[in-house]
Formats: sequence, C-alpha cells, structure tokens
Amino acid sequence: MQRPARLTSLLPLVAVAVLAGITYWLLQATLPPEAEAPEQPKRHTPDYFADNFSVTELDSTGTTQYRLTAKSMVHYEDDDNSDLTLPAMRMFQPQKPTVTATAERGTVNGDVSIVDLYENARILRVAGFGDPQMQADSEHFRIFVNDDVIETEKPVKLQRGPSVMTASGMNYNNVTREMKLFGNVRGAIAASDINGGSSK
Repeated sequence: MQRPARLTSLLPLVAVAVLAGITYWLLQATLPPEAEAPEQPKRHTPDYFADNFSVTELDSTGTTQYRLTAKSMVHYEDDDNSDLTLPAMRMFQPQKPTVTATAERGTVNGDVSIVDLYENARILRVAGFGDPQMQADSEHFRIFVNDDVIETEKPVKLQRGPSVMTASGMNYNNVTREMKLFGNVRGAIAASDINGGSSK
C-alpha cells in the first residue's frame, strides 16, 4: 500500500520537471539568433616564416625558367606579400647568358609575379653567346617575372663590357636583350660597341 502512495507523490515533481523542460525549449526556439561576430580584418602581421627560401618555375618541358632564393622569408597575411633577406633572382633563357639579380633585401607578391629588390641591388648578366658581361647597380630594381623585364626609377650605373653608362632610370628586357636608359644619361661607349658591336 505504500508504493502507490510514494508513486503518487512523485507524479507532481515529474510533471513540473517536464513542464520546465518544455518551457526552456520553447524559450530557446523563440529567441532571436545571436548576431554573428563581424569578421576581423586581416592585419599586417607575419603568419609564417622560412629560412633558406627557394622557389623555382619550370616551363612545359621541365626546363628551369627562373629561381628565387633568399636567406630568410617572412610572409604577411593581409596582402599575401613576403619580405626577403639577401634575395637572389636567376633568370634562364635558352641559348642566352644567365641573368642574376641580387640585393640586401626584397619583397615578393603572392603569386611571385613581381619581385622588388632594395639596397645595393645588382643585375649581373654573365658573358656568353656573343654578349659581353653586363652589370647594373641601383638602390631598387623591380622584376616583372612573367614578362622577364627588369626596371628601376632610381639612378643606375650600367657596365657593358668596357662601356660605362649612368642614367636616372632603366628598363631591361631579358627576352629581347634590349636595354633602355632614361633621364640624365651619361657615359663612355667603347669603340667595340660602336663599330660592329651588338646594340642589345
């Protein structure tokens, strides 16, 4: 006889618990959704690093077109650019001398289509295939990798074989081997470049 009495006394507690559960569920179902936190803008902070960085681009035959190396690389999340320490860019053209561009520091964009070189920047084209050695020095060179073009808006000193020139700016096309000098151009052109020498 005691068990039914105990069960009867528990029924109100169970009913209250069920009612409380249903009330909580209804409350949660009718509340407006919480506003999503706005996406935080990316900051110009490093998100990864690399030492002895190297990236190589190959053509469809597997031949190296260019190789970019650096002592260290720091990548930034906001603009996908990277800072380089002691960068070196080597560009290869079939049957033409290799061109190497170096500097104290540099930057490269996310798809490695533009490389900027700063501080003691130098372009060196080794002698070969009928071309004498060529060296250009400036405080800044910008390399357009896909076009194989190097340019600067800073004063530049150019040495091509025995010829020496200075200018206020420069554009060099590594495919056609054409060099354009801008602004205040001065220098001495060797007789070998005037009489029968290549103009490229």
